[in-house]
Amino acid sequence: MYLEIVSPEATLFGGEVTSVTVPGINGEFQMLNNHAPIVSILKEGHVKVEGNIQLEKEVEAKFTKSDKGVWLAINSGTLEMKDNKLIILAD
Repeated sequence: MYLEIVSPEATLFGGEVTSVTVPGINGEFQMLNNHAPIVSILKEGHVKVEGNIQLEKEVEAKFTKSDKGVWLAINSGTLEMKDNKLIILAD
C-alpha cells in the first residue's frame, strides 16, 4: 500500500509500505494492504511504519528507526485510507 505522511511544514514520507500502526482516539490500530476504507482522528503517540523505508535526509531526524521500520512521534492528526492509499495529516 502507498503511505503519505504530511505535516504543516512538509511532506515527511511518501512510498510503499507493508503495514502502518497508528494511535487512534479509541486505541491503537494497524492497517495492512487492502484494508477497508477508513477515516480516523489520531491522538498523541507514535505512527509505526513497517517495510523497506527510505527516508529523505531532510526529515530523517524526525523518525526513530527500528529493526522492522520507523516510528514517528505525533501530537495529533487525521488519516484517510482508501484504495490502498493511506494519507496521514500529522501535527
